[in-house]
Amino acid sequence: MSVSLTSFALPTTIVTSRLSVSASPSTATSPLLPGPSSSSLQCQHFQSCSGCSHEWDLDRPPALEEAAKFFKDAGVSDFTFDSCRLWKWRCRAKLAVRGTSDGPLIGLYKEGTHEVVDIPLCRAHHPSINAVVNLLKQGIVELHIQPYDEDLRTGELRYIQMAVTTYDTSIPAAERYQRGKVQVALVWNSRSEHSPGFEKLNALSDFLWRKGGPRSGVHIIHSIWVNFQTSSNNIIFGNRWRHLLGERDFWERIGGIDVSLAPSSFGQANTLAFDSLLRKLQKYVPFGSSVVDLYAGAGIIGLSVAVTRKCRAVKCIEINKESKISFEQSLSRLPKTVDSSISWHHADASIEPLHWLEGSDVIVVDPPRKGLDQSVIFALQNLVSSERKAANASASSTLKANDEKRPGFYVQGKLLFI
Repeated sequence: MSVSLTSFALPTTIVTSRLSVSASPSTATSPLLPGPSSSSLQCQHFQSCSGCSHEWDLDRPPALEEAAKFFKDAGVSDFTFDSCRLWKWRCRAKLAVRGTSDGPLIGLYKEGTHEVVDIPLCRAHHPSINAVVNLLKQGIVELHIQPYDEDLRTGELRYIQMAVTTYDTSIPAAERYQRGKVQVALVWNSRSEHSPGFEKLNALSDFLWRKGGPRSGVHIIHSIWVNFQTSSNNIIFGNRWRHLLGERDFWERIGGIDVSLAPSSFGQANTLAFDSLLRKLQKYVPFGSSVVDLYAGAGIIGLSVAVTRKCRAVKCIEINKESKISFEQSLSRLPKTVDSSISWHHADASIEPLHWLEGSDVIVVDPPRKGLDQSVIFALQNLVSSERKAANASASSTLKANDEKRPGFYVQGKLLFI
């Protein structure tokens, strides 16, 4: 085992609000420098919406000093904080649809309740997301679509998921982000396309496509999907998806590679920040390394370092089987010159994690919000302990053999937290 976890590297971190989990795309700033007065959220929904938890000094969030101290105490000398876009950064959103057909509410739950707060002018959302929300409201009213009622379990439209792609080489690079198009996924309260009410779903998707598709005055919709969900629990999506209109494949350029993301796959909300994070993370991966990517999703991180760092092997471990389709599509677009053993495994990283870590030089962990599973933490701690012992033994052996003080040398891997 050639991995040493005696130190770890965090390429970069961003904390803008509860919605952001990525890194930042802009110039690094000192964690302790005060931000400008113009760095407030300035969103009329802040007091009622549960989405953002921080309103002032977005470029210097309260947790920053605590984070800087944590990494300093842990021996990480190159911790940096980048202040990214303060507004219009969110390129993925899942919003509840409630209210009535005459007065639909599309937004997030008020904190601690299931009362939906309408957020048509969200400052975090990419402008195209707010534009699609406005179109959807028009369609609901015009077509008498019934929003979902959680108490009665009635209604037709439960949620909407929107993901923005800026992958469009036909327009200047400087304009691509602002002119991003939205993959729309409607969560419909029925079992399948054969259930009653499918005509209204078709009518709504046709309305959206007519108003926001390629033949409309403003082309903002990339594609329309439907997810069928009838469960009474809080899980947003069911297991059945169907493509309705527009392009089937959704592509984005992230971390130096073309990335495919199906609506059923997890994707980072802050696309620009995630791209910046990957480019910084890549510098921490030695050329020719063997990499394991835990909680890998569609394998974006693993594929990115496979290409940019010419890794000899990359293993992506992910519990969501739906992500495999996106992984395989992204893999098919890698340059033919990539000479790496790349694999994706449908598995729970918390079960026998050492099995996946063995033989790796670099370990990437990108866990969900709940954090690392305890079993993974124990496995990493064991690696730290065993590698320290091996390094000390190697150094001691070298000193005895040469009878002089020379530092022991061994291959030191890295543990990268995202």
